[in-house]
Amino acid sequence: MAIGTKELASVELDTFDNEKLFDELKKAKEELFNLRFQSATGQLESHGRLRAVKRDIARIYTVLRERELGIRATPVVAPAPAKAEKAEKKTKKAKAAVESTDDAAAEAVETKEA
Repeated sequence: MAIGTKELASVELDTFDNEKLFDELKKAKEELFNLRFQSATGQLESHGRLRAVKRDIARIYTVLRERELGIRATPVVAPAPAKAEKAEKKTKKAKAAVESTDDAAAEAVETKEA
């Protein structure tokens, strides 16, 4: 396996959506900044970690670019069934509310005409 973190192997990165990849990229860049700061102050214990984080960043950039070019497919996330049911209930409630306001408005018009 290539040097880097096991959680950010290219196989694992394929399962992430773009938003999660950007979050991972941000975390890796912050970690790299902290490691460089520790190295400059002489507090860094593991110099190999610098190399691993740099490779993780490069790996994330590669996956993002390949998706942009259409070389790699972006994973499709199916909506959870519970969320779909809630959305259906909300739309039913909204339709019922609209119908009740329409009925009330029709009754008000009828009473004004009479």
